[in-house]
Amino acid sequence: MPNQKRKHALQFIVAMGIVSLFADMTYEGAHSIIGPFLKDLGATATQVGIIAGLGEMIAASLRVLSGRIADRTRAYWGLTTLGYFLNLVVVPGLAFAGSWKAAALFVVAERTGKGLRGPAKDVLLSDATSVVGHGWGFGLHTAMDQTGAVLGPLLIAGIVAREEHFGPAFLWLALPALFAFAALIVARVMRPGLTSAPRQIAPSSKHFPNVFWLYVAAAGLLAGGFVDFPLLAYHFQKTAIARPAAIPLYYAGAMGVNGLAALIFGRLFDRFGMRILALGIVVSLLALPLGFLGGPTLAIVAVGCWAVGLGAQQATLRAGIAQLIPIEKRGNAYGVFNAVYGVLWFLGSVTMGLLYDYSVVTLVVFGIILQLGSAAMFFWLQRPLSAAAAD
Repeated sequence: MPNQKRKHALQFIVAMGIVSLFADMTYEGAHSIIGPFLKDLGATATQVGIIAGLGEMIAASLRVLSGRIADRTRAYWGLTTLGYFLNLVVVPGLAFAGSWKAAALFVVAERTGKGLRGPAKDVLLSDATSVVGHGWGFGLHTAMDQTGAVLGPLLIAGIVAREEHFGPAFLWLALPALFAFAALIVARVMRPGLTSAPRQIAPSSKHFPNVFWLYVAAAGLLAGGFVDFPLLAYHFQKTAIARPAAIPLYYAGAMGVNGLAALIFGRLFDRFGMRILALGIVVSLLALPLGFLGGPTLAIVAVGCWAVGLGAQQATLRAGIAQLIPIEKRGNAYGVFNAVYGVLWFLGSVTMGLLYDYSVVTLVVFGIILQLGSAAMFFWLQRPLSAAAAD
C-alpha cells in the first residue's frame, strides 16, 4: 500500500509537471522576448523594470487573497483552473499590442492569472510531495516545468529569426496553451481532491510561527536583489552583446540549466536542509557582475549562474514552507510568502531599472549586497527551520 500511494503521488506530480511544461512553453516563450519587444515599442530600461516588477507585485498581492480563499473553501482545483485560464489566454494577445503601454497590460493580466492559481496549485502539489519528499517532488515538478521553459523560447527563437519581428511570435503560443488545458483536465481526474485530511485548528495555533516570518524576510531580501531576465536581455540588446534572435536562445538554455539545478537542489534539500539554498544564492549573485560588466562570453556564463540560482529557489522555497506549515494553513502561507516575495521583487526590479540608467556598477553592488544578506539569513535559519519541522 505505501508503494502504491507513492506511485499515485508521483504520477500526479508528473501530470502536473506536464501541465506546467505546456504552460511554461506559453508564458516563458513570451517572457524570453518581453524585454526586447518592449524596447522596440519605445520603452526605456526604467519602464521595462517597472512593467516586469509590477506584474509580479500584482500577482503576489492576489496570492494573499487567493491563498485565504483556498484554505477556507478548499476550492483548490477551481482556483487553479481559473488562474491557468487567465494566465494562458492573454499571451497570444501580445501580438496585437501596438504600444508598450498596451503590452504592459497584457503582461500584468498574465501575471494576474499566475497569482490566482499559485497558492492552490502549490497546496495540491505539496499534498503529493509529502509522500515522495518535498524537495524531490517540487524539484521534479520544476524540472518538467523548465522543460517547457526551454522549448517555448526555442520555438520563439525560430519564429523571430524567420520573421525578424517579435510581435507575430506570440500568436504561435496559443498551441501549447491549449495542450496545457488538456493536461490540466487529466490531472484533475487523477487526483480530484487532497488526500491529507485537514485538522481542526486551535485558536492558539491560527497564527504563523515566528520562524515563518524570518523565512519570508530572507526570501524577500533575495527577491529584491535577484535581477529579472528582461533587464539582462535589455542590456544584451542595447550593448549588442547578443543578436535579437539569440536572446531567446539564451533564455532557453537558462531554463534547461534551471530544471537540472532544481532536480539537484531538491534532492540536496531533502538531505541537507535549507542551508543548500545559501549555496545557490552565492552562485546566482555572480550573474550581476558577469552579465552587466562582462562581454559576450561572460554574458553566457552569467545567464547560467542566474539559472542555477533560480532553480535552487524554485526547488527549495516552496518545499521549506511545506515542511514548516500544516496543510490546513498552507494555502494562506503560500499566499503571504509569495506576496512578500513579489512585492520585494517589484521594488528590486524598479530599483535596478533606475540604477541601470544611472550607474550599472551601482546596480551590481546593490544586487550583490541583498543576495549576500539573504544567503546569510537562510544559512542561519537551518537550525530553527529543522526544529520547527520536527514539532
